[in-house]
Amino acid sequence: MSEQIMVLGVGNILYSDDGFGIRVVERLESEHRFPNNVTIVDGGVLGVNLLGVISGADRLIVVDTILNRGKPGDIHRLEGDEIPNRILGKNSMHQVDLLEALSLCRLIGKAPKTVIIGVEPQDIETLNPELTPTIAKQIDTVIELILREIELICLK
Repeated sequence: MSEQIMVLGVGNILYSDDGFGIRVVERLESEHRFPNNVTIVDGGVLGVNLLGVISGADRLIVVDTILNRGKPGDIHRLEGDEIPNRILGKNSMHQVDLLEALSLCRLIGKAPKTVIIGVEPQDIETLNPELTPTIAKQIDTVIELILREIELICLK
């Protein structure tokens, strides 16, 4: 039986680069076909409310912006123990709530193996539905990373 893989984009499309994860999953859905065991989800800013959705996945690939003291456009891949500290560093409510949802999944014994792929944002404070050009250029690269993650999971 195939593992259930979920690609979850999170963020707020109203605040420029904070919408990166959502823009990535929108493109994934419109441009790619996936087997039945792969689900693409626009998680927006639902955070802890995603508990029921993510608890059904065996593997979770989260796409978001990540503040990691890099330069705008830097791509980060986090897994395991790297996730809590880096997420909390963003001070974003949707990321804190996502961490809580993942923790609750662990408590009920339904925690998916999680990888976060993110980009260092340029602007997450300006009310603007468009990504900055630097961040928009990284969508294709992140999509390729996600497709590679899915391929590696399916080969195991």
